[in-house]
Amino acid sequence: MAEDGTVYLHCDWRVNAQLRFLCDDIFGRNNFLNEIIWTYFAFKRKTSKKFPQKHDYLFSYKKNSDNFTWNTQFKPHSEDYLKRWKKDESGRLYRDDVNPTKGGTRIIYLDELEGDIVDSVWDDINPVNPMGKEKVDYPTQKPESLLERIIKASSNEGDLVADFFCGSGTTAAVAEKLNRKWITTDLGRFSIHTTRKRLINVQRELKENGNDFRAFEILNLGKYERQFFIDDLINGQRKRKEEAYLDLICRAYSAQRIENYATLHAKKASRFVHIGPLDMPVTQSRVQEIFEECRTNLITQVDVLGFEFEMGLQPRINQEFKEQGVDIRLRYIPKDVFDPRAVDKGQVKFYDVSYLQAKPIIKGNKVKIELTDFVTNYTQDDIEDIQESMRAGSKVVIENGQIIKVTKDKNGIINRETLTENWHDWIDYWSVDFDYNSKKEIIRIKNEAGEIEEKWTGNYIFENEWQTFRTKQDRTLEFISAEHEYTQKVTFRVMVKVVDILGVDTSQILEIKL
Repeated sequence: MAEDGTVYLHCDWRVNAQLRFLCDDIFGRNNFLNEIIWTYFAFKRKTSKKFPQKHDYLFSYKKNSDNFTWNTQFKPHSEDYLKRWKKDESGRLYRDDVNPTKGGTRIIYLDELEGDIVDSVWDDINPVNPMGKEKVDYPTQKPESLLERIIKASSNEGDLVADFFCGSGTTAAVAEKLNRKWITTDLGRFSIHTTRKRLINVQRELKENGNDFRAFEILNLGKYERQFFIDDLINGQRKRKEEAYLDLICRAYSAQRIENYATLHAKKASRFVHIGPLDMPVTQSRVQEIFEECRTNLITQVDVLGFEFEMGLQPRINQEFKEQGVDIRLRYIPKDVFDPRAVDKGQVKFYDVSYLQAKPIIKGNKVKIELTDFVTNYTQDDIEDIQESMRAGSKVVIENGQIIKVTKDKNGIINRETLTENWHDWIDYWSVDFDYNSKKEIIRIKNEAGEIEEKWTGNYIFENEWQTFRTKQDRTLEFISAEHEYTQKVTFRVMVKVVDILGVDTSQILEIKL
């Protein structure tokens, strides 16, 4: 945190006492600024032997300097307060103010004051309206007016605002509108996807109003945790690190290690598990070896886990090997597998590998991209358990790439209704980088001499040059991109990225020769 910075911590009554002690320990009691009570409108219900809860807490601490940024905030005066003022002949509100230094009175006009000073009780900010335009259907979403007050009070234009549990992206969206720089992070992929769409909407609003807006990048830090693992393999610790890696993935996947197989590392319920390598994609030849071992040992179900998969692998796996008696399911190892907290809490989700098809529409040096297909085989592992354990009512589940509404009546009769009519229903967002090789991904690392040097990872940064996505207000989606004009007649690599309704990314690279 900057020397003139301030941190705000939001919580409710469940942990406010513990967090206050922790913050005193981290920042120092002398750096405590405020305990803010945010009280808001809520429908009151009768509670058992206590008053209904109707407020949250905000604790604020400065870094360590008396020169921290502070801008006093004002709000409109209340109706009761305005009744105390008189009107002059022109209708202006005024009052007679006693001036003891001069032994007389002076006239103060209300419109010359900045407003009512905001104190430590905030009763003028309501939660997000469930039916309002601001709502993005994220469970922990905070109102923009709350973040606007905080950011205006403790930063100036051009300052940097950070939110490391960004949720729905409210902090970043408000910071962008207030001309602050920002950094925001979250462990959940759905949070990042929600924030991305929200910030693109902010850019569009600024553009429509004739205001400048800035580009932003999404960086996946989990890749660098993976790189550290790979570096250890290279530096002579391969066997130990490979075993630690296999144990880590098994723990995150809730699978049990097994032995005496050449390609199979674990078992989860009735399905065997192969864990792909750290430092290369899962290839067709590797999956062929897995298939041969499964067929030899009469194994009919196996999950193949990997960080990356060879291009075009998914369609063939689903068709050819399944027809030959082995159900091979390809699943991504998520980047948050390296976060022990997420693993311990069971928050690491492995998603099936999807497959998209896109084609270029070329006219001279102008190109459009058409999204033509999207195939997924997502399946909830516990769908049968859900049907057996659920009470009378309905639940939405996923089975073999279809979203299904399961209804159970009071007699235990189960009906299924498929909600996904075609592949379009799975797409929430898709975008195009028309020159994917234009921006190399550079990281800064320490060399053997302990010096910081820049290194190309071998990858490129995806830039959203064109995108379309669904919002709560507008569920429509375009399937042909805007036209892009190239200035050179060479071969370009175009990347198409799809984010589905579960927040999972799927990409395809097209080579276009002009």
